[in-house]
Amino acid sequence: MEEKILKATHYGTLKIGDTEFACAVLEDGTRILRERSIARALGKKGGGAYWQQKKKVSNKGAVLPEYISLKNLEQFIEDETREKLLNPIIYRTKSGTISQGVSATLLTEICNIWLDAREKGALSKSQELTAQKAEVLMRGFAKVGIIALVDEVTGYQYDRKKDELQQILKAYISAELLPWTKRFPNEFYEQLFRLHKWQYNPLSVKRPGYVGKLTMELIYNRLPPGVSEELKNKTPKSDAGNYIKRFHQSLTTDIGNPHLEKQLAIVTTLMKISPNWNTFKNNFNKAFGGQIELEETLELGENKNTEE
Repeated sequence: MEEKILKATHYGTLKIGDTEFACAVLEDGTRILRERSIARALGKKGGGAYWQQKKKVSNKGAVLPEYISLKNLEQFIEDETREKLLNPIIYRTKSGTISQGVSATLLTEICNIWLDAREKGALSKSQELTAQKAEVLMRGFAKVGIIALVDEVTGYQYDRKKDELQQILKAYISAELLPWTKRFPNEFYEQLFRLHKWQYNPLSVKRPGYVGKLTMELIYNRLPPGVSEELKNKTPKSDAGNYIKRFHQSLTTDIGNPHLEKQLAIVTTLMKISPNWNTFKNNFNKAFGGQIELEETLELGENKNTEE
């Protein structure tokens, strides 16, 4: 049975720095970027018949798009990424013509291929220019998740103002990681430990792993929608999957960190006036609305470095 060709229901132009991508959302919710937009962004200007002719064949006999088909890139393309590149998404435009694109999330993987190749010294001088373009793109969309961006510029999310998320995250998320500065006062942890009946040592940054979950729920999740998720996405991790920087190092100094400090002050005050964890939960829910279900006090578990 022939696979159904989906229709594009929403269209837009995604701007990352000085680069523009034609994007769309299909009727099943798939977010896509047009392949030619990706090619142009990486400095490949072929189009029309030229675009078809310039697709090259890899060692495995599979056809890859021009912007990723160089021989010296082969070793940096993971199998899953290769499969996606070899199978572009075919869709029907509003006018009824057939076009093709790739999943919006694939853009980061494409850029990473170029950056990995550059890091390993596998590129020629002229190819390094393309890697530079990939780096500019990575820096640009590191601020906001690519899917959220596509949703907004196409009007896919009708329940909020167009570009609202982009503007919020631009205000809260810094383009670069800021130098470490102590943001979480000792009193925050002292009160948290008191309510859980844990022994508190102000000289140690090793704390129960559960403290990190509480910090996310009480502090970061109270920032505007989308901010805490973007902090998780942007904060670098070790090979073992542990965060190696603090979330607050990605917040802006003029809006992000002041809001963080205000939230810390409010939560610390609520803890100070609460004789136990249950009372604090009630006070917290009254202050911020809703019914946040925080666990009861737990036994002291594995200690980890937590936010400071």
